[in-house]
Amino acid sequence: MNNYEYIIASLPLLEGDDARAFDADAILSEIRSQLGRSDDDLVELLLGSFGPEGDPAGFCIKALGGRNRFLREYAKLELGLRNAKAAYVNARLGRPEGTDVLTLSEDEENPSFEDAGDLDAIFAQTDILAREKALDDFVWKAVDRITVLDVFDIDLILAFIVKLKTAARWQSLDEEAGRELFHRLVKEIKENKDKQ
Repeated sequence: MNNYEYIIASLPLLEGDDARAFDADAILSEIRSQLGRSDDDLVELLLGSFGPEGDPAGFCIKALGGRNRFLREYAKLELGLRNAKAAYVNARLGRPEGTDVLTLSEDEENPSFEDAGDLDAIFAQTDILAREKALDDFVWKAVDRITVLDVFDIDLILAFIVKLKTAARWQSLDEEAGRELFHRLVKEIKENKDKQ
């Protein structure tokens, strides 16, 4: 059985200049070393949704068909975001509706995504970094909503990993933005610990 309380309590509480160059891979490795096999399998599945080597369709199919609540909700979010972006691009370029939309299977409808209309303003931003930052903020807030009632469980750890990967991506794109996101993540963890 996993000791989620210990894992969450051991998450980094870096402050000030200590967060200047955080090592997301080392933090992730430390988390994974403390998880049991079934929970580490959930982390492995989640990691498949990130990066150029990621398999968004495979992640969504597995996560939506799985038993973990966070991964199911996060897959719906990812699928909704990808399809909302495709719909926006299609409309702007006059392409046929449904072009580049990720469909999971011919027999099933994709999950609905209520916030798709709200994303148009984000997609319309001409500053690429500002647009990416706004999308990541959107995801960050959605992840917070998914885990609002979680305290010491695997879902909170999975949410932390999503945020950690986001902060790490920004560290590579824009060091200052990455540092700010990491500070935000650390502050949230500290506040969560103080409530316990």
